[in-house]
Amino acid sequence: MRNINPDLRVIRTKESIRQALVELIDEKGFKAITVKDITTKANINRGTFYAHYQDKFDLMTKCEEEIMLDMSRITKQNYPSVIAALESDSEKLIPFSLTVSIFEYLNLNGGFMKAVLGPNGDLTFQTRLKQFMWETLYGNNPNSFVKEENLLVPGQYLAAYMGTAIIGVIQQWLESGTKETPQEMARILTTISVNGPFYAAGLKK
Repeated sequence: MRNINPDLRVIRTKESIRQALVELIDEKGFKAITVKDITTKANINRGTFYAHYQDKFDLMTKCEEEIMLDMSRITKQNYPSVIAALESDSEKLIPFSLTVSIFEYLNLNGGFMKAVLGPNGDLTFQTRLKQFMWETLYGNNPNSFVKEENLLVPGQYLAAYMGTAIIGVIQQWLESGTKETPQEMARILTTISVNGPFYAAGLKK
C-alpha cells in the first residue's frame, strides 16, 4: 500500500479542521469554540492542530485571508472585462463577469461564508470585506473602477452604503439556501447597484 502524498495529507487535514470550524460556528458560535472542540469534531489530535495553527483566532484569520486572496485574484482576472463593460454604449444591462465569478466562488465556499458572515460568525471579517470592496472598486489606486475625483458624494459614505448593501445581499442569499444561481444573483445585484434600489423596486422608470 502506497503512502498518501504528505502535501495531500496536509490539505485534507486543513479541510477537516475548516469543516469542523464551520459546523461549530453554526452549533455554538465562534466565541464559545475551544481548540478541543475543533480537534474532537475534526477527529485529529491537538498536536496536529498546533502544527498548522496557533489557536482558533489564527485558524479563523488564515481561513479569511485565503478567501480575500482568492477574491482579489478573481477581481484582477476580470478587471479588463469590467472596464470594457463600463465603457460600452450598450443599453442592455448585462451582469459583470466579475460579479458572476464572485458569486460562483461564494457558492463553492458557501458553508464557510455563511458561518463567518452569520450572526455567530466574525464581525471583523465583514469590516475587512467592506475595506476590500472599497479598495477594489472605489479606492484611490490605479486599478480601481471608480476614481475618487469623479465621486458626487464623499467616498467613505459611498463605500459604507455599497459595502453594507452588497454584504447584505450575499448574507440573504447564503441564509436562504443559495436557491438562485450565481448568474441570477449577479443580475439581481447588478440591477440594484447600477440602476439603484428605487429602480429595482419599480418606483423609478
